[in-house]
Amino acid sequence: MGAATGHADTSVGQGELIRAVDRALTEHGRALLTGPAGAGKTEVVRAVAAAAGSRRETVLRLAPEAADQWIPEASAAALLASVPCAALERLSGPQRTAIALLRREADAPRAGRDHVALRLAVVEVLRTLAARHPVLLVLDNAQWLDAESTDLLRFALRLTPPRVRVLVAECVQGGTSVGEPLCGTGTPAIRVPPLGADEVAELLVRHGLPARLAGRIHQASGGNPRLALALGHSLAEAAGSRDGGAHHADVLPVSGQAREVARRLLAEAPAQARRTLLLAALATRPTTALLRRAGRPDAEAELAEAERAALVRVGEDGTVEFTAGALPTALAADAGWPERAAGHAALAAAVDDPVQAVRHRALAVDTPDQWLAAEITEAAAVCRRRGQRALAAELGLLAAERTPSHLAGEELARLVTAAEDAGWAGRADLARLATRAVLARDASPADRVRARLAVIDAAGQAIGTLDETFAYAMDEAAGDPSLQAAVQLRIATKHNLSDGDPVRSRDAAARAGALAALGGDQVAQAMALTVRARMGRILGDPGAEAILAEALALPAPEVPLGMRNAPQYLAVRHALFDDRLDDARNQLMVLLPAVQRTGSAEDVFEVLRSITEVELRSGRCKAASARARRALELTIEAGLSPGPAWYVAAMAEVMGGSFARAAGYARRGIQASQEEHDQVFLSRSLHALGLVELATGEASKAVATLRRVAELEAAQQVVDPSILRWHGELAEALVAADAPEEAGRLIDSVRTVARGLGRTGVVAALDRARGLCLSAQGEADEAVRLLEATAQRFELLGLPLERGRTLLALARVERRRRRRAPARAALLAAAGVFERAGAAPWAELAREPAPGEAAGRPEVAAMAALTEAETRLALLVSQGASNQEAAAKLFLSVKTVESRLTRIYQKLDVRSRAQLATALARSHGNAPA
Repeated sequence: MGAATGHADTSVGQGELIRAVDRALTEHGRALLTGPAGAGKTEVVRAVAAAAGSRRETVLRLAPEAADQWIPEASAAALLASVPCAALERLSGPQRTAIALLRREADAPRAGRDHVALRLAVVEVLRTLAARHPVLLVLDNAQWLDAESTDLLRFALRLTPPRVRVLVAECVQGGTSVGEPLCGTGTPAIRVPPLGADEVAELLVRHGLPARLAGRIHQASGGNPRLALALGHSLAEAAGSRDGGAHHADVLPVSGQAREVARRLLAEAPAQARRTLLLAALATRPTTALLRRAGRPDAEAELAEAERAALVRVGEDGTVEFTAGALPTALAADAGWPERAAGHAALAAAVDDPVQAVRHRALAVDTPDQWLAAEITEAAAVCRRRGQRALAAELGLLAAERTPSHLAGEELARLVTAAEDAGWAGRADLARLATRAVLARDASPADRVRARLAVIDAAGQAIGTLDETFAYAMDEAAGDPSLQAAVQLRIATKHNLSDGDPVRSRDAAARAGALAALGGDQVAQAMALTVRARMGRILGDPGAEAILAEALALPAPEVPLGMRNAPQYLAVRHALFDDRLDDARNQLMVLLPAVQRTGSAEDVFEVLRSITEVELRSGRCKAASARARRALELTIEAGLSPGPAWYVAAMAEVMGGSFARAAGYARRGIQASQEEHDQVFLSRSLHALGLVELATGEASKAVATLRRVAELEAAQQVVDPSILRWHGELAEALVAADAPEEAGRLIDSVRTVARGLGRTGVVAALDRARGLCLSAQGEADEAVRLLEATAQRFELLGLPLERGRTLLALARVERRRRRRAPARAALLAAAGVFERAGAAPWAELAREPAPGEAAGRPEVAAMAALTEAETRLALLVSQGASNQEAAAKLFLSVKTVESRLTRIYQKLDVRSRAQLATALARSHGNAPA
C-alpha cells in the first residue's frame, strides 16, 4: 500500500496551493484536494505532511492503490498498521481484539468480527494520539478506498477531537466524491490548477528536458505535470533518434508513458461520452451542433460528463475544446480504422465548410482516387488563399497519398508544394515528412532544393543544426543561379542568427545578390540587399541606409519570403532604432494584415514583436502587453521557437507588468536560446534579465548579466549601440556596484560611437548613467543639471519611460545630498509618467515612502544613499572587521577600503566605527529603546 505508481516530481508552481491547503486545515480542520490524475496532488500532500511533521505533529498517511478498492477493509488495515503500539494500550479487550484481527488476521471471515468494537477502537486510537500531539490524517488517492474502510473512517472522523485534522486528496470519478462525505459538508474543496507555460518550462528544465518545448508541451498537456513530463520524454527521445537533432515544430508523440497517462485521464469519462469525444477529436472545430448532426444526439449530456472529468471545455456557443491537446491524439490513435473511417464519413456529411468536407471524405477512405486527389489539391489552394498554410500542407500530403501511382508527376508536384506550405507555416514535422517523400522519388534537382529549403525555413531559431541540409541544397542547386541565391540567403541568416557573425552573413548576402542578378530574380536581389543593410547597421556601416534604399527601389515581393528579409520591414526596424516611433507604428499597422494573409506564423510574430517594442518605447504598456501575449500565444499555437517570444514577454512585463514575471520569462528565453544556439535572442533575453536585476537593486547580479550581453555583442561584432541598448544599463549597474570609474570609461567609449552615428536616444541613456556616475564621484550639482537636461531630452524624443527612469535617478541623487523637497518633486513627476504609461512596476518604485517608513527615521533615508558595495563594507566594519580583514573578504585593496569608508562616514554623518554600528542598527530597527 503506497502512492500510485508512475509518480513524477510535479512540485513546480505549487507554493500558493500548499499555503491554501494549510489555511483550510488551520481554519476548518478539514481540507479536500481534488484534480485529475497527474495534476500534482501527491506532491502537495507530501509537502503539507512534511510541514506538519516538522511541527512535531503525528502524521498518519494512507495512500491506497487501484487494486485496494476491491479488498474489504484493506485501507483500514493499512492505516492501523502504521499506528504506534503505545496508542493501542488503553483500548478495551474487544477493541484490541478487533484491531488484532484486522491487522494480523486479514483472511479471517468478516462475519466473525466485532465491527462496532473496531469502529470504536479507531475513534479511541485517534483520541489517544491527539491527546499527546496534534494529528494530521492524510488520505491520498481517496477514490481507491474500499467501501468498508470508507464507512469506518466516516464514522470515526465524526467523533474525533479538533486536534485531529484531515486532508483528503482524490480524483473525482464519475461525478462521485469520496472525500466530501468523509470530511463532512462545508469542507473547503481546493482544486489543483494546471501549470502555466512558464511553470511547465521550469518542470522540463528540472528534469533535464529542453525548455524550448515548454509552450507546445503546455498546450498538449493542458498543464498536467505528469502528462507534460511524459510528453517531454517522448519528444526528446523521438527528436534524438532523428538525423539533424531536435527541431521545434514536431507533432508531439503521444506514445508510451504519455499515452498511458492520457488513457487514464480519458478513463474518467463513461464509454458513451468517449464515443462522442472521439468524434470531437476527429473534427477540426468541433461544436455540440456539429456532433449532433454527425450522429450523437445526446452530445450535450455526454460532453457535460466529459467536462466534469476535466477533459473538455464547452463554450456558451457550443464550441468544444479539449483541455489537453494530447487527448484527441490519444483518442484517435486508440480507435480502430473502421471507427475512425466511420467518424470521418459522418463528419463529412455534417460540416458546413467545403474544405473540411473534402478533408473528412479523404480521411474516410484509404485507397488512391484521382478525382478525390484533385479535389483535395483544390481545397489546399483555398487554404493557401485564406492564409491557412499548415492546413494546406496537411491537405497537400493527403492529396499526394490519394494520387494513383500512374500520376507520379502530379504526386511529386503535390509533395513539393506541401513542403513549401509547411515551411511557411513553421511546421518542421510536415516539412520533413514531405521532403523525405520528395527525396525518395525521381525528383529533379530543383524540386529537391525547394523541398530542402522548406525544411530550413521551418526550423526557425534552430537553423544552426541543419549544416547537412545546407550542403545538399548547395550541391543540388549548382548551375541554377536563382536556386543558389535562395540557398545563400538562408546561409546568410544562419551566419547571423546561429553563428553570431554579421561579417560572414553580409558576405553570403552579397553572393546571393550577385547570383540573383545573374538569374534575373529581382525579388531575391532586394532580399539580399536587405540582409546586407541589416548587417551593415549592426557593424556601424554609414552606408547601410543607402543599401536599404537600393533594396526598397526594387520591385517589392507580393508575399515576402520571410519578413526579416523584406526591405519594407527592415525600414520599420531602422525607424524603431532611430526612435521614429510614429513612423514605425504606422508602417507596422500596414504590414500586420498583409502578413496575416500570407499564413506565415513566423512573419506575423515578427510584426507583433516590433509592435510590442514600439508600444513600449512610446509608453503604451497596456497595448504592448496585449501584443506580447498574442505573440506568445501564436508561438505556442504554431510551434515556433519560443526564445524570441519569451524575450518579448519579458520586456512587456519588465515595463508594464511584474519584475518577478519578467525575470521568469527572461530566464526561459535564455534557456531556450542557448538550446537552439540562437546568439541574437540570447543576448536580448540576458538584457531583459539584467534590466530586472538593475531595477530591483541587485547591482552585482546586473553587472554580471549585462557583462555577458557585452561579451556576446562583442563576439557578434555589433558596433551600432541603438539596436540593443544595454550600454547605459551596464554603466548604471557599475555605478550601483561602486565602480564609477569603470562606468565612466564605458560611457565615454560608447558615447563616441553613438554621437558619430547620430544615435541621440543612446546618448541620452548614457547621460543618465553619467549623471549617476557624477553623483557617486561627489559632483552632485553637475549630476543634477545633467539629469534634468536628460529628462527634458527624453521628453522631446517621445520616450516617456526613459524620461521616468531619468527622473527616478534624479530623485536618488537629490536624496543622497539630503535635498528632500527636490527629491520628492522628482519622484512625483516620475510616478506621474509611469502611471500614465501603465508602467506598474516602475510606478511602484517611484512610490513615496509611507509616513513612518523613512521620513520619521533619517538613518533609514541615509542608508538608502549607500551603494550595494558600500553597504557590504559598512556591515563588515560595524561587525568588528579591520580594514585589512574587510579588504581580504571583499577582494579589495586596503586603500580602496579606506577611501570607501570615508565616503560612507560622510553619507551617514558619522565619525567612528561605533557610530557607524549604531546607525546601521537603527536603520534595521534594532536600536535600543
